[in-house]
Amino acid sequence: MRRNVVVSVLALALTVFMGVSVAAAGEVEVLHWWTSGGEARSVAVLKDLLEKEGHTWKDFAVAGGGGDTAMTVLRSRAVAGNPPTAAQVKGPQIQQWGDEGVLADLSGVAKAEKWDEILPKVVADVMKYKGKYVAVPVNVHRINWMWVNPEVFRKAGAKVPNTWAEFEEAAGKIRAAGFIPVAFGGQDWQESTVFESIVIGVGGADFYRKAMVQADPAALSSPTMVKAFERLRSIKKYTDKNAPGRDWNLATAMVIKGEAGMQFMGDWAKGEFTAAGKTPGVDYLALPFPETSEYFLFNVDSFIMFKQKDKGARDAQDAMARLILQPKFQEVFNINKGSIPVRLGMARGPFDEPAQRSMSDFVATAASGGLVPSMAHEMAVFPEIRGAIFDVVTNFYNSDMSPAEAAKKLAAEVKAAR
Repeated sequence: MRRNVVVSVLALALTVFMGVSVAAAGEVEVLHWWTSGGEARSVAVLKDLLEKEGHTWKDFAVAGGGGDTAMTVLRSRAVAGNPPTAAQVKGPQIQQWGDEGVLADLSGVAKAEKWDEILPKVVADVMKYKGKYVAVPVNVHRINWMWVNPEVFRKAGAKVPNTWAEFEEAAGKIRAAGFIPVAFGGQDWQESTVFESIVIGVGGADFYRKAMVQADPAALSSPTMVKAFERLRSIKKYTDKNAPGRDWNLATAMVIKGEAGMQFMGDWAKGEFTAAGKTPGVDYLALPFPETSEYFLFNVDSFIMFKQKDKGARDAQDAMARLILQPKFQEVFNINKGSIPVRLGMARGPFDEPAQRSMSDFVATAASGGLVPSMAHEMAVFPEIRGAIFDVVTNFYNSDMSPAEAAKKLAAEVKAAR
């Protein structure tokens, strides 16, 4: 495979900078899709830390909310034999790249940094290929969040919902008061983000695993899935006519501005509230999606590393992997990003109330069995199955297809995609 990075070997002797030994400085070309304001600031933290150790960062940012565009670019680069040094890839796709035999073995840095001790097993297992680390996790996002403007609820005389019945009641009051109940972005990944939160709320963690992780036909076509589609349909009447095609951050802005009462979105939405100078618990509330407080749908961002022949490039890769899981980066990055550290045992003081709640729930659900991977955010199934689910969900949401027909179609389309 042709190497795509230009590596500059600065010295053969060891140099020590800030207490870190660097054998040879190299350049890493990093493909990622963190291009929004808060995301860009977050990735800049890693770039700065790496450059302080003498390495060079070549940014390869590809815009596109869920990373689909970035994956298309990565595949084209890999087919041409010219992949970047590191790429933002996650979930089952890590195994697919492992099958290609192109990933670097990170066992050395993983053992030295005791990754097996500082990472939850459910996360560590995703980062390994045939028992060896080939990827490094960066953070944990919780998907099943509800973002609330409390002032809109007060003006409408509505109660912040914990159950689905309470949601329906609150949404009706908010609409009657002249506000938009649910800020919504009509894009397939956003529709499926909401849908998977509904699925786990309706069916519980075991049903979610059968349907959204194992893609079991009986679960996909079950009465429980029909009920999930019914709830997704009921949300639509509480959105506005301009929702189709709306980006997620613009929907978040509707809640921030007091135009809408709530939004269902992962915790990256918090970065928009922070950027707007809003205070959690005062200007906005962050609560679990109705009927999902005992569950944690997780999305873990991670980087795979491609094999490098040059020692400088390998050293730069190892430095990047090591820095990602060190406490300093875990704290600063996740505060900026709105996510929580993937490293266990981090001090919680620097984090705000929503993050502290998320950190507690992450540990609790890992113990209870309520910690499950997000289908919508590429943690649960292979891309072909995810694409089939997306197609059915978005076709249902944007048509008059019945919930029963949607469940039947879901099972058929997923079976065809296997």
